[in-house]
Amino acid sequence: MPDPRNRTRAGLIGAATVLATAAALLLGTSAQATPGQPVYGLNKGQVQEQNRSQDVYVSVHGDDAAPGTADRPVRTLDRAQQLVRARDGDLTADLTVHLGPGTFRLDHPLTMDASDSGSNGHTVVWQGTGDTVLSGGLQVTGWRPVRGSAGLWSAPAPAGLVNTRQLYVDGQREERATGALPVTLTETPTGYTASSDVMSHWRDPSDIEFVYTGGTSAFNAQVEGLGNWTEPRCPIASISGTTITMAQPCWDNSTKRVMFPGSTRTVSMVGPASLSHNATPARVENAFELLTQPGQWYLDRSAHTVYYMPRAGQRLADADVEAPVLQQLVTADGTTQAPVHDLAFRNLRFEYATWLTPSSPEGFSEIQAGYTITGADGYATEGLCQFLSGSSVPAGTTPPATCPFGAWTKEPGNVSVQHGERVDFSGDVFTHLGAAGLDLGDGAQNDAVRGDVFTDISGNGVELGGVDQPLPTADADHTRGNQVTDNHLYGLPVEFHGGVAVLNGYSEDDVIAHNQIDHTPYTAISMGWGGWPDKIKVPATPNYSHDNQVSDNLIYDHMAVLDDGGGIYTQGITGTSMADGEKVTGNVIHDQYGFGKAVYTDNGCTYETVSGNVMYGVSFADVSARHTDYRDNLGNNDPTLISGNWWEEGTPDGDNKGLVTQGNHIIASPADAPAAVVAAAGIEPAYTWVLHERTAPAGVPGTPLLVGTFAADGSVYATWNPSYQENGSPVDSYALSATPVGGGQSVTARISAADFQRLGYAVIPGLTNGTAYSVTVAARNRVGTGDQSIPAAPVTPGPGSGALPGAVSGVSGYAAAGSVSLHWAVPATSGATNVIGYTVTVSDGRTIQVTGRDAVDTQQAGKAMFRVIGDLQPSTTYTFTVAAVTATGTGPASTTTVTTTAS
Repeated sequence: MPDPRNRTRAGLIGAATVLATAAALLLGTSAQATPGQPVYGLNKGQVQEQNRSQDVYVSVHGDDAAPGTADRPVRTLDRAQQLVRARDGDLTADLTVHLGPGTFRLDHPLTMDASDSGSNGHTVVWQGTGDTVLSGGLQVTGWRPVRGSAGLWSAPAPAGLVNTRQLYVDGQREERATGALPVTLTETPTGYTASSDVMSHWRDPSDIEFVYTGGTSAFNAQVEGLGNWTEPRCPIASISGTTITMAQPCWDNSTKRVMFPGSTRTVSMVGPASLSHNATPARVENAFELLTQPGQWYLDRSAHTVYYMPRAGQRLADADVEAPVLQQLVTADGTTQAPVHDLAFRNLRFEYATWLTPSSPEGFSEIQAGYTITGADGYATEGLCQFLSGSSVPAGTTPPATCPFGAWTKEPGNVSVQHGERVDFSGDVFTHLGAAGLDLGDGAQNDAVRGDVFTDISGNGVELGGVDQPLPTADADHTRGNQVTDNHLYGLPVEFHGGVAVLNGYSEDDVIAHNQIDHTPYTAISMGWGGWPDKIKVPATPNYSHDNQVSDNLIYDHMAVLDDGGGIYTQGITGTSMADGEKVTGNVIHDQYGFGKAVYTDNGCTYETVSGNVMYGVSFADVSARHTDYRDNLGNNDPTLISGNWWEEGTPDGDNKGLVTQGNHIIASPADAPAAVVAAAGIEPAYTWVLHERTAPAGVPGTPLLVGTFAADGSVYATWNPSYQENGSPVDSYALSATPVGGGQSVTARISAADFQRLGYAVIPGLTNGTAYSVTVAARNRVGTGDQSIPAAPVTPGPGSGALPGAVSGVSGYAAAGSVSLHWAVPATSGATNVIGYTVTVSDGRTIQVTGRDAVDTQQAGKAMFRVIGDLQPSTTYTFTVAAVTATGTGPASTTTVTTTAS
């Protein structure tokens, strides 16, 4: 009999749809069958059969005094769990808990341990209908207009709502009150001195949060963070006059990271020691005084009141307003000695959970991929291990560092399994969540995450294993044999932008395959850990990882906010040889916005094979591979094989001290890649329902971030990080507004999303020279216009000096039969205005305009450019000239000559 987990979602219903209406009558509900959707219902003969099998039935209309049969279901998950524990010790068949349609509102997590496991090779299955919701939220009702505040409404906080970081209106996540910093700041050891006392008069200063967004500077956009792959955030402790005291330990953990004595490098070897650029936040969140735009909300905890400014068309009297309260919905925690095992969760929706640690004095002192530094001495001790010992300990540093190296604090999962074996999640939806979606932690063995949807999640999507045990002594502590396949992960992380869709720590024999990952702010898939010691010429952390596979995934529209990541990111030792090292094969990765690589082999990445992938539309590089191997003194590079890929980078065949590049193919367009390889990537046919699952009605897009501008004669040029949160309707355009500083009539402009993707910038013409303007941007889709961005720093149009950019340098090309991968470095000077593109002329008479995000930001980032020039003849010599283009004009050209290959 085929495994039902390998069927489409509609196929999961089996015989249960036959008499759905009769089943609804048995349950005393009004449930109706929906075509193609699993429903909870059985006819009388099936009821008798299932009663004999001792399955358990649960309905939102049930009664916990009932026996839990199909015709007399229980009401709560707790009661169902009690019945399961009485029956699952000696199973002769799978035991299924049938959860009916509707919302099960949890006032505490469903907490499981080894006693909830299956037995005798059989599984305990918690089976929903596809419309079964496990919710940790409370409804907010009783909305009334706020007198004297046009457009603002309030409602009493429901009992049990003490704090939350999210609010949803009819399934759409709305934005916490957010805005620009109203003062200038000067950093102090404990926080800041403000230029005025305006913030001291705000209500509840201790609820305010400063956010420091990383990323590469775009024109004059402010860039902060603890590395341009991070977005740390710290709460304020108090404000007195102009003195802002930041919450501890978040502030120390974000500004005092320990340095190697006499060095400019932190002992963590990951990012800077302190928030950059005088630690000025990119934006301020969670202040009532910032609640000025429709779609924003604020919880006044002291007054037990929720405030919200409805969007056009929203009627709060009719709306379902949900405030997540629980921090976990389901936990299944085994131990090394007693793992939880043989459990399945199918066709369930996990919704409305929060995570409150970032709101506490711990804040969110990010280090990488959602890992943070925590604890009163975290900056000086956490995960620093042997690198903070003996003579290297800075004076006054106590207590001694904790081990192992790199064991920082992991983001928790709203659904969590620890030491779980043969635990299956299939046909599920993880959405409206405030931490990581699903965490399969240490000791995850032979678990499956198959055919699920992950979206609208604050942090990481799926987490596998951990980084706290690089060489575990107990076999039960290994992470192995897990499969993350045929899932759709998109529009996440929403809140903690440095997170990733799939995070895998130390592990063996894990398979991450046939997933579609799109519209993410940073890296899509992150593998491995502990490679940073190569920064100080020390071998990467020894670990047990081997034989992991990342194959046939479709990844696109990623890296929309942050930089220095990629489609697939790996660092640290991946095996013991090329034979058992990590394999990255058959993936299709394209249209990456931020600087990084399609496949990023970072510090200490050893024994990696990157083969048969299709990569295009990537800023900076398709594959990053060269790192010195410090396991010996031979001066070799980390063993890496890059073979048989279809890419634009064009690096020729060679063996660079163990870094082998061979048999790769330059492509001038996606059509040049083999159709079979492209077709095989992404969701397999049996699971395509995950691409069409709706988690909420369509809403307006998310807010663009990091708006940067520069001024030209009578105009302002603007760029920004695009809205990756499309909320069910693609972004079709962006609306720009240039407002005179000090007041006056704004000048507006619009650019289509397609043109912005092509150009990487927009122009607002018709401005007055000598007047300073600040620009905001908002995204539009068919539903409407989203919130305006934080304003860019003011700029003043004027005729300028007329200086043109300098010449580009290092023009060279890698040849194929019909194309050349052309490379060049940015000009040393841009002249009067910023570089916005390049002109490439070909000796066959063509002129090609090179634009896009990389062309706009390459100069600020200090990166190189490359483009593939196609439609060339084999065995033919061509001359290429490249010149930088600015708003002022085109600079001098630089030239190279390349001969295409015969075949």
